[in-house]
Parts: sequence; structure tokens; C-alpha cells
Amino acid sequence: MPHSATPGAAVTCSALSFRWPDGTTVFDSLSFTAPRGRIGLVGGNGAGKSTLLRLLAGALRPAEGSVTVGGNLAHLPQDLTLDTGLRVEEALGIADRRAALRAVESGDVREEHFETIGEDWDVEERALATLGSLGLGGLGLDRTVGEMSGGETVLLRLAALLLERPDVLLLDEPTNNLDLFARRRLYEAVDSWRSGVLIVVSHDRELLERVDRIAELRAGAVSWYGGGWSAYQEALAAQQEAAGRTLRAAEADVRRQRRELEEAQVKVARRQRHSRKMDAQRRAPRIVAGERKRSAQESGDKLRGLQEDRLQQARERREEAAEAIRADAEIRVGLPHTAVPAGRGVLSLSGLRPRFGKLREGDLEVRGPERIALVGRNGAGKTTLLRTLTGELEPLAGEARAFVPLRFLPQRLDVLDEELSVAANVARSAPGVSENEIRAQLARFLFRGARAEQPAGTLSGGERFRAALAATMLAAPAPQLLMLDEPTNNLDLASVRQLTSALDSYEGALLIAGHDLSFLADVGVTRWLVLGETIEETSAEEVREVLEAAEGS
Repeated sequence: MPHSATPGAAVTCSALSFRWPDGTTVFDSLSFTAPRGRIGLVGGNGAGKSTLLRLLAGALRPAEGSVTVGGNLAHLPQDLTLDTGLRVEEALGIADRRAALRAVESGDVREEHFETIGEDWDVEERALATLGSLGLGGLGLDRTVGEMSGGETVLLRLAALLLERPDVLLLDEPTNNLDLFARRRLYEAVDSWRSGVLIVVSHDRELLERVDRIAELRAGAVSWYGGGWSAYQEALAAQQEAAGRTLRAAEADVRRQRRELEEAQVKVARRQRHSRKMDAQRRAPRIVAGERKRSAQESGDKLRGLQEDRLQQARERREEAAEAIRADAEIRVGLPHTAVPAGRGVLSLSGLRPRFGKLREGDLEVRGPERIALVGRNGAGKTTLLRTLTGELEPLAGEARAFVPLRFLPQRLDVLDEELSVAANVARSAPGVSENEIRAQLARFLFRGARAEQPAGTLSGGERFRAALAATMLAAPAPQLLMLDEPTNNLDLASVRQLTSALDSYEGALLIAGHDLSFLADVGVTRWLVLGETIEETSAEEVREVLEAAEGS
């Protein structure tokens, strides 16, 4: 909810350094100022985005440097836990003021009640209005947290922070695990922010389009870009094009300086041979010949030294130019055996009723290489339906039949054996495929050489995702139906791009349960299904309206 922020509200980091207890350095003398407005903080996994927010919030202490916050600050962390026994009013932090208001209204005029209330006589009305703005108007202040969904608890915590009227608000991956309804409410809250500094860490492109500027955290420094996600991408593309030109020019300069050094060495050698020959012909005194030799040597050394310095400077310019080129590699893999002919039956659901969720009677026919998005509210049963289709869960009624080999990539990425290497995990899902072929394919998933021998349990988040994706897509027999459950949750933007490029190579049928509409559009979804008591077909244009109608019903 908007309010008047502290004049000059901003966040400043001065020479900020932070190291983990094991000595790992995250920041070394980081300095920047975050001005008023909505800021999207982006960067790869491991760049330190969440760590930076915790430093700004005071949850971590820097080793050196300082953080200055203009006004009061509120922080919504990524891993949010709320006591399920709390009442909504307690989670909002207004229980004491409500109690004091009731006491005063009943005639109890003790001073302590007025001190508790302060100027906040309308706290209950403000709380209900804030809840309503986030789509939680039907909750009531006396409900318990245990009666709420995971997405509702995130929005409830956000409501509590907004009630504090912060000058600085920090949000860490706020749309993770939110369904489309909850995401829309959060988008609206960000759109209406006028109170000071809002910094949001997110890989949700639709959310990042709503910010005023992007702050990119890369290699321990912050770079600023005006506008939202699309403007940032355009600026980055222009930057990379210029960096490419600079690198090509620097490489050409290195080649030129190398040639000139070689020519200088030839020239010096020729001069020295000529000098020796002339001295021999003239029979010059030894002392004179020696002086001429020393002079020629010094002249030659000076020329070589000059050219070597120029070559070294050219190499340094080349290295500096190369550092500006981003190596966000994409996955490009050929999967011809996944192809499904148009019209071929892939999957059939008849009167299906899974054990959990809202679906009472599901009917569906999937044919050919269709790309299907499965959307719906949290709790509708999307994950349960996918696990029923794999045969992991038995339905209560009806049947599901797959007519082609299928594979399922779950949210938790628990398809990997932590003790086995990446290559061994893929070999386990592709028996009979040669080690050379597995390694050749893994290289295309960016696991080259020794990286393919890393145990799965030692992988970073992005590496773990790529390994699980490789084990799923490279399985034998080749999957002609690939089912993904919320695949972009907890992925950084580079990993989302890698997933998108991998799916571009996939020629089978896709069934994706998700809330990330930008990603679903990027992978070329051809059918949109809304899961409720039945499976209803809609379109990309109508999916929001259909979900809104379902929400209001």
C-alpha cells in the first residue's frame, strides 16, 4: 500500500566485503547506491543475490564496509516459514492493537491500551484492505496459517510487511511456488509500489518487466540498466555486439604486433650479420668492433623490447575484451529418435480420477508432437496428475494409457543418484548406449571432460538441473512424451534459457505443468489446458481470463 516514504530513501553499500566461515569470498569491496523506485536484481546462481539482500536486511554482517538504509526496511526471504498455529492477525503483527481497540471499545480506558494503539486506530481496516489487495480478502483475521496454501502464506507475509509501511522493501524470489492467481496479485502489489526503494530478486520475467531499472550482479560488481527485463536484454545485446567488435579488433592487433615483433627480430639479426661482415672486411680494430657489436646489440634489444611491450599490451587488451564477452552457453542436442509423427496417438485419459486434487473425471487425447501447458491453481492436482500418468500413483477411477515411451522430470529433480557421477546417472537411464555416445551427448549439455565425472551430490543448482535434464532427455528408449513439473522453479535465467534451447531440439510431445507464462510461450505451447474438476481446453489469450473466472467462482 502506498505511503509517504522517508525523503531520500535509498540503500547504499560502501566497500562491502563478505566471506563465508569456510573462507569463500562472496563480495570484496562492493559499492553501489540503490535509488528510489522498483529495482530488479538479477544474476546467475551463486552470484550472491540472496546473500546481498540478507546483508542489506542486517541478517548477515559484513566482514568490512557498511550498509546504509534511508528509512525503515522490510525483507521477504526466499525460504519462508510461518508457524501453522498462528492466527492471521498474529502473522500480520496486529493482534496486540486489535486487542487494545476491543478493550477501549468496551469501556476500558487504561493508558496502556492507548499506548499500544498509538496513531493506528484504523489498523483493522488497513489490514483487511491490504489482504484484499493481495487476493486474501476472504481469509478473515482469526483464521490460522495452517488453513492456508503455501502461496497464501507468502502473500500473507507480504501483507504483514506492507502494513509496516517500509521505506525499503526487499523481496527474494517472491513468485517461487505461487500459482498464476497469487503471481498476479504480487505483480499488482509491485505495480502499485510508490513508497521508496523496492528491490526484488527474481527469475520471473513478467515480474521483472514491471521494474524501473535492472541491477545486474556479476563478478562481484553491480551494473545498472534502465527499464525492465526487455530493455535490459536489448542493452545487453548491444553491449555484447560492441564487445565482440572490440575483441575482434584486439585479436587483430595481437596478430599485427606478433608479425611486427617477428619482423623486428629478423631486422635485428640481419643488421648484426651485416655489421659482422663489414667489420671483417675492414679489419677494424678489436676494440672498435666490440663497441659496434655492443651498440648493435643494445639497439636490437631496444627494438625487440619495444615490440615485445607492444605485443604484451595488445594481449592484455585482448584479455580485457574477452572478459566482456559472456559465455552463457546454450544446450544444443540432436534428439531425432524422440520424433512423433503428426496424428499418432501419444496419450489417452478416460474418466480419470487421481487420488488427490480436484479432478473428478478427466478425459484427454494427445496426438503427435503436441506441446501442452497444464495450468491451474495450487492444490488443483497438477503434480498428482503427472505422477498418475507415469504409473507412480494408482487412480481412484478411470484409466490413463501412454502409447509411446515417456519420461517425467519432477520439481525436486530427484531422478539423480547422489553417489553416481553425471555420466553414470545418464548411463543408468540409457542402458546399452555406449560410453562414447553418452559423453558426446553430455558435452552438448555442457558437461565436458572431467565435469561428466562429478558426483551428482556435488553439483551446483544449475549443474544439477542440467544433469537431471540430460538423464531424462537422453534416456533409452528415447522419450517421445516428456512431462515436466514446474521446470523453471528455482532456476536462474541462464538455466531457463538452457532449458528452452534444449526443448527446441526435442521432437516429441511435451506436457508441462507450470505458472511461468513467458517460458510456456517461448517453448511453443500449442494447447492450453486448465485443471479443475475437469480438464478444460483454452487458449494462450484466454488462459488468464479463464483462471480469473475460476478464482471468482
